[in-house]
Amino acid sequence: MSAISQTRLAGNESAADKKDNYQEKERISHPPPPPIFSNPPPCSLPTSATLSPSAFPPRSWRNLGIEDPLFRCFRRRRGGRVFLFGAMDVDESSPSSLLASPSSLSSDSIDLNFLPFLRREPKSEPASPEHGPLPPPLPLPPQATAVVFAAPTTPDLSSPEVLTPLQSLPPNPDEDALFAEYCRLASLYLLSAGAGAIVPAPTPEAAAPAAVQPGSGSAAKKRRPRSSELVRVSSLSVRDQIYFRDLVRRARITFESLRGLLLKDDERAEALGLAGVIGLGSVDRRRVRADLRAAALMADRDLWLNRDRRIVGPIPGIAVGDAFFFRMELCVLGLHGQVQAGIDYLSAGQSASGEPIATSIIVSGGYEDDDDRGDVLVYTGHGGRDPNLHKHCVDQKLEGGNLALERSMAYGIEIRVIRAVKSKRSPVGKVYFYDGLYKVVDYWLDRGKAGFGVYKYKMIRIEGQEPMGSVNYRAAEHLKVDALSMRPTGYLSFDISMGREIMPVALYNDVDDDRDPLLFEYLARPIFPSSAIQGKFAVGGGGCGCIENCSIGCYCAERNGGEFAYDKAGVLLRGKPLLYECGPYCQCPPSCPNRVSQKGLKNRLEVFRSRETGWGVRSLDLIKSGTFICEFSGIVLTHQQSEIVAASGDCLVHPNRFPSRWLDWGDISDVYPEYVAPNHPATTDLNFSIDVSRARNVACYFSHSCSPNVFIQFVLFDHYNVSYPHLMIFALENIPPLRELSIDYGMIDEWVGKLTM
Repeated sequence: MSAISQTRLAGNESAADKKDNYQEKERISHPPPPPIFSNPPPCSLPTSATLSPSAFPPRSWRNLGIEDPLFRCFRRRRGGRVFLFGAMDVDESSPSSLLASPSSLSSDSIDLNFLPFLRREPKSEPASPEHGPLPPPLPLPPQATAVVFAAPTTPDLSSPEVLTPLQSLPPNPDEDALFAEYCRLASLYLLSAGAGAIVPAPTPEAAAPAAVQPGSGSAAKKRRPRSSELVRVSSLSVRDQIYFRDLVRRARITFESLRGLLLKDDERAEALGLAGVIGLGSVDRRRVRADLRAAALMADRDLWLNRDRRIVGPIPGIAVGDAFFFRMELCVLGLHGQVQAGIDYLSAGQSASGEPIATSIIVSGGYEDDDDRGDVLVYTGHGGRDPNLHKHCVDQKLEGGNLALERSMAYGIEIRVIRAVKSKRSPVGKVYFYDGLYKVVDYWLDRGKAGFGVYKYKMIRIEGQEPMGSVNYRAAEHLKVDALSMRPTGYLSFDISMGREIMPVALYNDVDDDRDPLLFEYLARPIFPSSAIQGKFAVGGGGCGCIENCSIGCYCAERNGGEFAYDKAGVLLRGKPLLYECGPYCQCPPSCPNRVSQKGLKNRLEVFRSRETGWGVRSLDLIKSGTFICEFSGIVLTHQQSEIVAASGDCLVHPNRFPSRWLDWGDISDVYPEYVAPNHPATTDLNFSIDVSRARNVACYFSHSCSPNVFIQFVLFDHYNVSYPHLMIFALENIPPLRELSIDYGMIDEWVGKLTM
């Protein structure tokens, strides 16, 4: 059972009462007037009302129809279920509809989009210390119209065009100057024919485009402003949770794939000495960050999620503890809609009643008066700070986001809290964790450490949620230093690999007495049959002759279709049927960026016992999407050997049964419809199997999931027999510490259960 309820708030005060309450609220020494509905219940829907993925077009919730003058609804039948959305209509222009008698007020007439108070216009947010002072936005040309530029047939990075800035989104009075500047710079990048191309690898067989240019493909759609309609999502079924999780994952993969390809393109332009070729004169292109450009590309294709509904409470598809490296990614997903401001809220100008409502905050640690104790948070309001000194210089006012938090407290509306934690593994030096829902229980005007008045809001975390990602992150950092101080009992081994892996692999069980992982020989690398790889070490020349790190044009790059698979940080740019890494017959040094998966573990992994999945694996480190995790290892058997061993009932893993989820990583077809998935280098039919009944490694304990967070990528480096590649495991999404790693084994049969028992 699942439903979305659009909960409305209404009042029965007279005009005089409203004025009195409004004046009383201005006095800080008195508490705000009691709300008419302190904890509004959701509107009553029929018990058959459910939410299904089929009720939504991809990436958006729209197409509400009207079947009844008093009840807006949308029905669709699929699989014998009826899906219903609805909210009672309220004629806000009629006084009789607002001044109803108390007996006539029911849960059906409550509306989040109507609040019974006078309108107050908020002011713009101040600058944030992590971004520095805000540059004044350049004026947009009058009467600018959308223009579609055809992509040039051949990219010419050496001859940039002089472009005129075009108007992007109409500036919102409640958005800060940074967002306007971001839109301006993003538009300049999109319209620059010389901005550099995102170049997919050339494929001999497929008719893929030679280069994907910004602005190519289908015409960019006009950006939709954020909706002012508040909705709440409730009780999603397991099937719906998987659907929305996959929807969010696809948006995140698109964002990260675009960002990675744009960075790779910047590296190429920088190597050619073309760093300032985006039509900004002397401005370096690196100042327009790749995450901003990736978000702009997705916005132009209407790929930002949750734009047509302002969601109160949890976002479908985003789990408590999820990790993000860029604030723009929070905006793309609709988790936090402000590019710079710490408080995201429905502004008074968008509200039908003129009252702002807060929906989310970011706790970045930039305010000296914050008091963060995890479940209890004292959050400092915005405003009153000097943009250069990052200290308060004037008293804060009860307006904008500050007033929105007070109004959310009055109506019992929960707030999404995102915490920023410093991390060396982040490209920007910090990582953002979604820590769940909080409620504002109190607020007051206090004198801050700088001597000026600041508004403080006491927020308490709602019980029954998953552990906070920021807490798990700090706990994992402590476990890596002193595990026994946090877990005195439960460790069976601190390294089941016995030194065969670069990083130790711990074994932990506080559930039962099972010690099975200690009974297997640990294999860091698979053992291939000599008959399968004999004579295949030096096929086709054996390797590249690069003296220093490999570059475009070398032998190994040509094997991969003319490009390398990884960026400078070792992140996989996009999946392929097969990857060639530099091997023992190559002349390049070990520091070559084309040597990634062969170097072994880079994260502290832990095999643990779970009541739900049996044996599982989790990481003590934050794993970034697209990074290598480990190899699936065991004794490799030929097809004939597999048939003999299978008859004895031993546990075999068949590589050809793993779904081709490498196709998802790097897929930018939502932005560029002409994008074609790579089909080169190609593999043959994989008829071998891996025997893990006697020897195995940590990968054999990954649990199965139909919505996994890792995937298999086939790689060759120590031999060149395409029929026997290595099974390398890469992250499909950002995996926070202590979250279980899961893989899609494809065809589920008895051997999957044998791995995790």
